[in-house]
Amino acid sequence: MGSVWPPATLRQSVQTFCRRRSAAIASNTWYGNRICSRAGTQQFSTSNKRRAIAAPEFNLDSNPDYEKIPHVNARIVPASPSYFTGKPDFTDNLLSLQALLRKYQTLPVVQAGTAPRVAWRTLVQYRLFVGEPIKAAKYHKIIQLLHRLNHIHPSLIPEEVTTALDIYKRDINPHDNIPKPQTVDDSGRAIGVGRRKASSARVWLVEGEGEVLINGKTLTGAFPRIHDRESALWALKATNRVDKYNVWALVGGGGLTGQAESITLALAKALLVHEPLLKPALRRAGCVTRDPRRVERKKPGHVKARKMPAWVKR
Repeated sequence: MGSVWPPATLRQSVQTFCRRRSAAIASNTWYGNRICSRAGTQQFSTSNKRRAIAAPEFNLDSNPDYEKIPHVNARIVPASPSYFTGKPDFTDNLLSLQALLRKYQTLPVVQAGTAPRVAWRTLVQYRLFVGEPIKAAKYHKIIQLLHRLNHIHPSLIPEEVTTALDIYKRDINPHDNIPKPQTVDDSGRAIGVGRRKASSARVWLVEGEGEVLINGKTLTGAFPRIHDRESALWALKATNRVDKYNVWALVGGGGLTGQAESITLALAKALLVHEPLLKPALRRAGCVTRDPRRVERKKPGHVKARKMPAWVKR
């Protein structure tokens, strides 16, 4: 196949461009010879795009103002190597806590349960703090390190550790809230408030012979079931104080079971006002802790909360 030559007008324009280019870079003989030799060997094209030509090397030694130029890196260097990980802030926090633990792991620690109570940031709060999607398992590693550092003896804990722990604390520590102490009034009564499901009860406890009055009714009239009667007075039965105190209660909302269990919590709180040393026994009996359980709601398409309708083939 024969070679195809471009039109005469195009050849003339290209030759004129090469002459002007050679005259403009005549000061650099090597670069000019390279361009002219490349232009003589390459095939011409009718495309309007121009090929990129590498710039000549720049010799800084020949520049007298080189000493005045500030020496900077050719690219921006990250402040931390964790920049190249998926979660740089979390990685930096984890590594810094691990370094603190290695540095101060020989310091004496307090016994379990006697360390200062601290409310750490929740997972959602920590995600907003670092701005990264941290998983719960990853954040649990940080919490373990914080617990270990928090168990260092308060009189020997370094300032560096204290500053690091303050970063992960909540703005408001709920453990610092001191409950208002209840006292016995002039009539010798102690009041307690308890809740269960939708029921709420207030109980006044006074020393007496074991009389019980609930909403103006006797115990049998208020709760026909034996189980509800035992639940209402379980705090007194667990501590053998049934015949020592008189109980007067006002309860409302919910059903009989919820009302009886709300009286249990209220009666235990009122009993602790009279005898605070009974708290371990009441806690073992399960009378001090508020029961948060509620009836689970019914779901669409279900017979009840969990029950599904019977499957029928046809």
